[in-house]
Amino acid sequence: MDIKTKIEEIVKKLTSDKELMAKFKEEPVAVVEELIGVDLPDDKINSVVDGIKAKIKLDSIGGALGGLFGKK
Repeated sequence: MDIKTKIEEIVKKLTSDKELMAKFKEEPVAVVEELIGVDLPDDKINSVVDGIKAKIKLDSIGGALGGLFGKK
């Protein structure tokens, strides 16, 4: 399993589904395990969750900056 690719896939799913994003904010580990279909050890799943949170944060910052500079 390519972790980076999985993170990208999960971020796309989360950002396109408000209900799923809300659930992720409440129970990130459960949502990630559900989306990937694998029960990972805590240290692995927490790394994936942290990667997803970082990617979402970067994407939202990039979107805000793009708006400041006239990019859409």
